Amino acid sequence: MSGRERREQLVQIGCSVFAQKGYDATSVEEIAARAQVSKPIVYEHFGGKEGLYAVIVDRETSTLLGALETALEDHRAHPRSLMERAALAFLTYIDEREDGFRILVRDSPATHQGGSYSTLLGDVAAKVESILTAQLRLRRYTAADAALYAQMLVGMVAFTGQWWLETRMPSKEEVAARMVNLSWFGLGALEKAPQLRGR
Repeated sequence: MSGRERREQLVQIGCSVFAQKGYDATSVEEIAARAQVSKPIVYEHFGGKEGLYAVIVDRETSTLLGALETALEDHRAHPRSLMERAALAFLTYIDEREDGFRILVRDSPATHQGGSYSTLLGDVAAKVESILTAQLRLRRYTAADAALYAQMLVGMVAFTGQWWLETRMPSKEEVAARMVNLSWFGLGALEKAPQLRGR
């Protein structure tokens, strides 16, 4: 195996073990044993468990953010279409990279300085906010509400995705359609100055 192939093998094995056991319960010994290499090989490539974990988190974060950015990049598309694409991209990432998603949603070790799941969701919310700002202005709503609504929408998708990871029912297409149904028709009937009515 070339050095590059070995590194990729260790990343794949590490991703599987971290997803199954979490960061604290994973050891370099187990990763090395599964890869059928000695511990020094893991240290040579990553400097230890934390280095391997950082590489995996960075890769998964980039993959998910890239999928979501691609889904949201067509500024000429109807906002509902963008919401559908983003919801489906998120669920497709979960479906195709289950181990990576499990790692992202777990708490990272205190020593890990890279991006976290909450940071990733913040980046996505910022992109959604820019789309909502334009749509709110078109409908003569205050654009100042865009940041709040973006957080709500991204939170709904993220939490639903975590639930769907465990259930896998209904299909990702149906889950995406229902999320968009709730958010789109909720946004479509927004009151300009909502008030709690039970007070």
